[in-house]
Amino acid sequence: MRYGQRAGWGVIAAVVAVVAGLLGGGGAASAAGATAYPAHLSLEASYGAGTVTNGWEKVERFRDTTAGFAAGAAEGYPPDGRGDQDGVRVTYFGKVARPASDRFLLYSAPGWNTGAQSVPVLLVHGANDTADRAWANPGESGGYGCGAVSCPSTGLMQYLSSRGRRVFAIGFAHKQGDNLMQAQAVGDAVAAIKAKLGVAKVDLVGWSKGEMSTRAYVSSVKPSWGRAYAGDVRKLITLGGPNGGYDYPYAHGWAHDFSIWPECGGKINAPSPHSRMTCYGTYTAHPEYSMTPSGGYDDYPGQRQMLARWDSVYGVDQSAQDWYTTYYGGQGFYTAGDGIQKALDSGSLVAPLRRAGVPASVTTYLLAGATPNVIGIVNENRGPSDGVVFISSALDTTGIATVGGTATVTDANHLELGWNSTSAAQVAAWLALP
Repeated sequence: MRYGQRAGWGVIAAVVAVVAGLLGGGGAASAAGATAYPAHLSLEASYGAGTVTNGWEKVERFRDTTAGFAAGAAEGYPPDGRGDQDGVRVTYFGKVARPASDRFLLYSAPGWNTGAQSVPVLLVHGANDTADRAWANPGESGGYGCGAVSCPSTGLMQYLSSRGRRVFAIGFAHKQGDNLMQAQAVGDAVAAIKAKLGVAKVDLVGWSKGEMSTRAYVSSVKPSWGRAYAGDVRKLITLGGPNGGYDYPYAHGWAHDFSIWPECGGKINAPSPHSRMTCYGTYTAHPEYSMTPSGGYDDYPGQRQMLARWDSVYGVDQSAQDWYTTYYGGQGFYTAGDGIQKALDSGSLVAPLRRAGVPASVTTYLLAGATPNVIGIVNENRGPSDGVVFISSALDTTGIATVGGTATVTDANHLELGWNSTSAAQVAAWLALP
């Protein structure tokens, strides 16, 4: 659920903001016990030594050829390029900066086929992020990109891999994409890992927005054409996930918009709660940044799917300019918008996920951060939070049949949860449980 930040990174609501060839075209892998990939899954390319960076062993690009998937895979991108793939990810996606969502990347860590631990783990990153920055090199974007002034060059991938875990990560085509399609990609990645290793189950770790796609997969919350959960997940671990939803963009919309609206100098790949805003005396419209479909644009479906109202619990930040019309809709002094309820009615997934429930066979663990000090943003200050997501949302167990444990990392903000040493140790401990 990462957004972007002025200093050059990504988080849920404000942070500015990746294969050695193994197979050819969907055949069987060489690992012991491996099987063929599912018929709907096509291996398009593999990248290894000389191309792969940040400590990964290889990266593969897959395509889900399901007809229904392909029909809806051309998700919208902001026309100014802020949502495009960047860095080595462009290479991985076949030099396509705006890939369709029927494609995804599968990263393999060193020891993916030799690690001593039998159940592999798939890491699922959040919004406006990549598997590289999230899990392997938190400092890839430079200082502040990890939620701290100084960022480490290794992450949870190396931490788990060095402890015998067989680690994989998914890379999504669309950084702010539809969580239902991303959930299908998560299922595809799990199927690919099972085929490679000949295993029956995989553990999932979903950070921030990644909680939505992992939970949607195991709960069979899917598009009409989608495949249901295949019963192949042992454990689900969420890090700062909006299990109870979040309303940060609407509660702190005025300050948030300055990082988005180009006329105000904004460049962040994140949606706005407003349809119009005044910057330096000019009143402008930007439907391409809207949280809800507007003017033919719908570039941020994954963000509105995480929304839930928290005004009845923690109120609204009344110190913010145009606070009332931002949250509830209408014309303010500098801004205009439809309000959070219109966005919820346009497709929040929080309630559907709760109703569907996580199967009892999937033991679920929830981790929250407790330090609201994300540098460069207005931190969530209406109640205890990690700077973006309320602790009570991250630890909300509604609809989860088997809760294996919950924990709060007191010294981690939202962007530090994926690499903080206490957080990493807790994830490793949960994975080690029978």
